[in-house]
Amino acid sequence: MILQIDLSFLHNAYLEIVVRALAVYVFMIIAIRIFGKKELAQLSVIDLVFILLISNAVQNAMVGPDTSLSGGLVAAGSLFAANYTLKRILYRNKKISNLLQGEAMTLIYKGDINEANCKQAEITMEELEAAVREHGAKDIAHVDLAMLEVDGNISVISDDFKKRSTLAHPRRRKLKGRVIKN
Repeated sequence: MILQIDLSFLHNAYLEIVVRALAVYVFMIIAIRIFGKKELAQLSVIDLVFILLISNAVQNAMVGPDTSLSGGLVAAGSLFAANYTLKRILYRNKKISNLLQGEAMTLIYKGDINEANCKQAEITMEELEAAVREHGAKDIAHVDLAMLEVDGNISVISDDFKKRSTLAHPRRRKLKGRVIKN
């Protein structure tokens, strides 16, 4: 059985495009949330091809039979507006932000791997070691903290980095927790 939703009750072709575009937007957010944030920051060739195919597959679902320039612009404008609105909501509401984006996960703390979090995030030992090397640490034992951020990137703080950055910038001034407001 194919899922078909009749949007003819909207009686406006452009309103139908807006509803279609928003439905695809919501679907993609849910799908990315379900399949994991790791996929966002660590795109392989297979992931890139997948994203291109998904975008092609959902194009017709967004604009329907209207392949005109105005139909495409309405769909794109709807997506920009939805994205802007969602970003504002996420900025203002931590609960919704955590629900949709998740929270940062500790992967390594003081050289010890949090295997449960790595397993939950589906990060292999090879991927974790590669991230550690990319951040200039010799190995996992030299890592003070590694976090899987909500955007899918892995942040690494190590004693090796602190030593190098202090040597490279001996006159570096430290901020004392102050936030400058304009």
